[in-house]
Amino acid sequence: MNALVLGLILLIWLFAGYKIYGSWIERKLVVPDDSVPTPAHELRDGVDYSPAKTPVLFGHHFSSIAGAGPIVGPLLGVLYFGWLAAALWIAIGSIFIGAVHDYVALMASVRSQGKSIAEITERSLGRRSRVIFSVFLWLALVLVVAIFAVITTNTFISKPEIVIPTFGLIFVAMLFGWMVHHKGVPLSLGTLLSLGLIAVLLYLGDNLPVELPQTVLGLSAFAFWFIILMIYALVASILPVWFLLQPRDYLSSWLLFLGLGLGYLGLVFAHPRLNAPAFVGFNSRDGPLWPMLFVIIACGAISGFHSLVAGGTTSKQLDRESKGKKIGYGAMVVEAVLAALVITIAAGALKWDPAGGRSEFGLQWLMGEGGGPIVAFATGFGRMTSAVPGFTFIVGVYFGMIMLNAFVITTLDTATRLGRFILSELVGGKVRAFNNRWLATAITIAFAVYFGAGGGYKIIWPVFGAANQLVAALALTVVSAYLVGLRRPRLYTLLPAIFMGLTTIGALVYQGYDFFCQRLYVLGVTSLILILLVLFIISEARGVFFRRSPAG
Repeated sequence: MNALVLGLILLIWLFAGYKIYGSWIERKLVVPDDSVPTPAHELRDGVDYSPAKTPVLFGHHFSSIAGAGPIVGPLLGVLYFGWLAAALWIAIGSIFIGAVHDYVALMASVRSQGKSIAEITERSLGRRSRVIFSVFLWLALVLVVAIFAVITTNTFISKPEIVIPTFGLIFVAMLFGWMVHHKGVPLSLGTLLSLGLIAVLLYLGDNLPVELPQTVLGLSAFAFWFIILMIYALVASILPVWFLLQPRDYLSSWLLFLGLGLGYLGLVFAHPRLNAPAFVGFNSRDGPLWPMLFVIIACGAISGFHSLVAGGTTSKQLDRESKGKKIGYGAMVVEAVLAALVITIAAGALKWDPAGGRSEFGLQWLMGEGGGPIVAFATGFGRMTSAVPGFTFIVGVYFGMIMLNAFVITTLDTATRLGRFILSELVGGKVRAFNNRWLATAITIAFAVYFGAGGGYKIIWPVFGAANQLVAALALTVVSAYLVGLRRPRLYTLLPAIFMGLTTIGALVYQGYDFFCQRLYVLGVTSLILILLVLFIISEARGVFFRRSPAG
């Protein structure tokens, strides 16, 4: 089969799903009402609550939820189970589960004064569920901050060409925010000027790589970049959203849109045959197809982290309720479009070699000793786009790395801001000092530094994929209870909640048993705790689900 045919089928399906099923969810579950002011207007404070233009907010939301997930997951899915299983889960999961999860979580938060999914948990299921869920979410966000800082640090060291564009984008974003918000520069003009500056930064980065010596100010190169990133995350998550968060994420999204356009244009010109098999087998080194495929491929189909972004930063910036579908449902669909492109790269642009021999374009080699998923994606992206007239392999690899790194660093400070929100909501009511933005953020950063710099994240990282999907299952459970309270149909979120809950429990049981067999007791106990968490939330929600509500 030709990779172009597969790409076109997925694109048509995803577009139709957005137009048909997305509109159905909007009418049946959300029923937007623009006569009601959103929290961005009602609680406007110029720091966290600030209405944003729809293209800007879409860029922020999309940049924050994307990260490395929709790239790494599909690569592993193709490698372990074949392109057909990966494509089916992305196509079905994104439309019927992931986009619904993101959209309804966003609107539930909008109608709850921009509160997080943890706060909505208390209103729907009670305080005990809220406290337990909040602690779990905060720890998960700390882990996200730690691992994304480590990923970015390692990328700076291995690819010094991206240092200038990465940090330069921050200053371009602040200039953009100042021009558009305070000087009244039209969005289109501000965008063109900023993209021109970004092009200059890309050129400078390619010609002036920032390679550090082994020690800087008495610190290793890794420690130096890691500390710089932690300082950045601390300051960036405190600044008003219009000054850095909105414009930086908006401009970052343009990098991805350009990358998507180039990638699919390369697919048209190259139209390679699918080298990888449609189906590899039911078992892989990470476990069986069910439940592990649905944990390995997260962001391209559904990710619990999305509900935290939707109910954390995005809901505080939504201008009108009618724009919720475009941002909540639409951004998830675009992420699936990216995941679909990655499948064609993994199965078409890269070579399939079960023996895993050393090969410049071999999927198995690149995913293993050849550098890992980020290198594999950049290499495949470069090979695909090199078919475009006037575009070279080297330029494609460089752009692929820049595109990916821009989203990793946006997720870094968004997760820090979300951690501050949840910590303040949880503790601020009793200890008023935690309502201070600097204190709540500093505590979140301190724990991230502990896990990241000391390598502590490695201890529990193997269960993070399941933990992320656990958040999705619990978020769907919470919004289902929320919909029951509104007397709206619950099955559109409850059935996905049941599926994701069973899948997550299955993955944790499989992983937990394996961990105990290997005497990895910390991981085994962590898996057991996560299973108990989901069972507790389900138990608390059980009575709510069976209350009388409209059929459907």
